[in-house]
Amino acid sequence: MKQVITIGLDLAKQIFQAHGADAEGSPLFTRRLRRAEVLPFFEKQPPCLVGIEACSGSHYWAREIGELGHEVRLIPPAYVKPFVKRGKTDAADAEAISEAVTRKTMRFVPVKSPEQQAAAMVLKTRALLVRQQTQTINALRAHLSELGIIAGIGTAKIASLIAIVRVETDARLPNAARFALTAIADQIDALALQINKLERELVAEVKHDEDMRRLATIPGVGAITSASIKALVPDPGGFKSGRHFAAWLGLTPRSHSSGGKERLGKISKMGNPELRTLLVAGATSVLRHARGNHKAPRWLVALLARRPFKVVAIALANKMARIIWALLTKGGTYRGLESSAASS
Repeated sequence: MKQVITIGLDLAKQIFQAHGADAEGSPLFTRRLRRAEVLPFFEKQPPCLVGIEACSGSHYWAREIGELGHEVRLIPPAYVKPFVKRGKTDAADAEAISEAVTRKTMRFVPVKSPEQQAAAMVLKTRALLVRQQTQTINALRAHLSELGIIAGIGTAKIASLIAIVRVETDARLPNAARFALTAIADQIDALALQINKLERELVAEVKHDEDMRRLATIPGVGAITSASIKALVPDPGGFKSGRHFAAWLGLTPRSHSSGGKERLGKISKMGNPELRTLLVAGATSVLRHARGNHKAPRWLVALLARRPFKVVAIALANKMARIIWALLTKGGTYRGLESSAASS
């Protein structure tokens, strides 16, 4: 009986699929496993290479199976799909994972610890509450605009609308409208309270972490961005250079070159959209302060003079990503945009 060298495991809620192969890649078994049977199954297997798609629950299973003596590697689902021969079945997916995990040039996802997952949950919870806050604010604005009541642009301006809703003597609002909109106003206040609570926790965490403190000194990188990078990029050393890190974030042009002709398009928007959004927002804030500021870096002012604002924002976000990678992998402290531009 040939020894099992690799196992591809297709995850699910209840029914899992395992595909075993030998050193030559020949299939040895295909087995369906219930959730309670997964760990006992791997306890009986000799130490081998286990491939899992990086999806919901994958980091948990990677940790649990790794503690049994196996080497577990997480593969992005997009990199597994080309190995699926035909059709979409659990058995075909497990076989594709088993084949993909053995590729020498395959890229893997670092396994996160429970603490890293918890930090990401705080950020995702905040993002969810911010989306809900935006939805409720937009609903309040839309309903009041039907009655001819409007306010200025921005979240800070919504306080005047909430005050109108809660003034019972304002004749512009019918009683039924005031009753309904009061519930929306209460929801906006409750969401703002929860968001502030989470942000205070994030700021406190940044103050106690050396890496996040150093990242927060970069212009445009605040507590939220530094905490997001720390939680969502567990192994920055896995990138060869700052350019690879910026490309992973989707801040480099999409390449469609052939026949010796280079064709570069818009940014690829690959990688993590949350990190890319935070970096672009931070770069936009830096550029707004740089306009008309004689203390702004000369190269940044010159770039603004000859290129569109949004193009410069993407370029600055790309540079910020490279600086972040350098600080996390090489250590040291931030020296300023002017000196970093001269050294790059």
